[in-house]
Amino acid sequence: MAWFEFSSWRHARRLFRLAGLALLACTGLGAVSAQEAVNREIVQPTQSSEVERLNTALHELARNPQDVVALIEAGNAAIQLDDLDAALGFYGRAQELSPGNAEAKMGLAVVYLHSSRPIESLRLFVDAEQSGADSEQMAGDRGLAYDLVGDNSQAQASYRMALARGPNDEISRRLALSLAISGDKEGFEQVLLPMLQRQDYAAYRVRAFGLAIMGEEAKAVSIANAVMPRDLASRIAPYLAYMSRLTRAQQAAAANLGSFPRAADIGRDDARIVQYAVGGLDAVQADIRLAPVGEPLGGSGDESSGSLTDAFGDISAQAALAPDAADRSVDISTIEAPREKRPPPVVHPSRVWVQVATGRSVSRLRFDWRRIQRNNPNLLGRYGGHVVRWGRSNRLLAGPVASRGEAHRLVNALKRAGQDSFMYVSPKGQEIIKLQ
Repeated sequence: MAWFEFSSWRHARRLFRLAGLALLACTGLGAVSAQEAVNREIVQPTQSSEVERLNTALHELARNPQDVVALIEAGNAAIQLDDLDAALGFYGRAQELSPGNAEAKMGLAVVYLHSSRPIESLRLFVDAEQSGADSEQMAGDRGLAYDLVGDNSQAQASYRMALARGPNDEISRRLALSLAISGDKEGFEQVLLPMLQRQDYAAYRVRAFGLAIMGEEAKAVSIANAVMPRDLASRIAPYLAYMSRLTRAQQAAAANLGSFPRAADIGRDDARIVQYAVGGLDAVQADIRLAPVGEPLGGSGDESSGSLTDAFGDISAQAALAPDAADRSVDISTIEAPREKRPPPVVHPSRVWVQVATGRSVSRLRFDWRRIQRNNPNLLGRYGGHVVRWGRSNRLLAGPVASRGEAHRLVNALKRAGQDSFMYVSPKGQEIIKLQ
């Protein structure tokens, strides 16, 4: 492996994104703001039902910005749309208004979990439970937090508690990975077998990572070769080869969250995770912020968040026929994974905008743009008005803006001028229409 060099964990994320990583879809706040804390950058969602769910919550917040139920509902929708920053704002505001609210604590725990901050997440799960949250309801996510600190036995107990409520493929896949991390190959294969026989494509990804974690790099790479374009598979192979050298916590973070350590940190846990291993949660210094401050949880630069868990999840070909599920002696190595098709090229680049209004009627938005630009000529005079679909409505956008920093400055300047707005980042491939 001397030919391979880890330049940074960001390089790994770029590479896996080329291989078909999920584009994280985030939600907007529309023309409504539930306090400045939730004025976060937005990426257009694709899950229409969650967009509608968020829209409904935002309409409630327009009537009553202190509606804790609506804030939590908005946070839940934002989580499903993978907008951690917006979810943090909604849950944080709900927590401020109702400090003992178990659902707000549980939502915050999930935000920190998916932001690779498992210690804070575990503390919040404890707080949520003490506030009356259903321990079985949050067991699936709590299990992942335990895996992210290297506590696989607690993680597996939590996953099994969650699965006792009913089957759940995502939690089963997490359990399989946890078993692989703890070295239980037989348990790993038993958990995966039913999903592989159902041709659950995400299970192929889990199997590749599990085999890599247990030191079977050749088999892991063969799965990558089977499901991905060959050039990308060959570039991903070195990362799979390094999985067995990571600590348990690092393996869980890489396989579940796409967080691969820098080269210097391979095999070395964060000090707080070491503290947890020695003395449990009470031995670790708390560092929880319940309102968004500083850089967003999702990162501040040109990096889109990515997840290695989706590296093999976008498979479109048919899988080979699986063996009979009733045959418990089946060797899962005989279940072949289908090859992934290369995604079509991106036509429209990702760009930065400032959203100034929403509405169903494009002609009315054209009028609104002229009015808003006329009222703020020094701020908006150099930008064009654009629209993009948002559920059943449209966003009215000013831009494109040169950078996120410039967009933040424009948002602040517009706020001082009495115009509500926030930054919006259009994903690659989304067409933005200029108003004529």
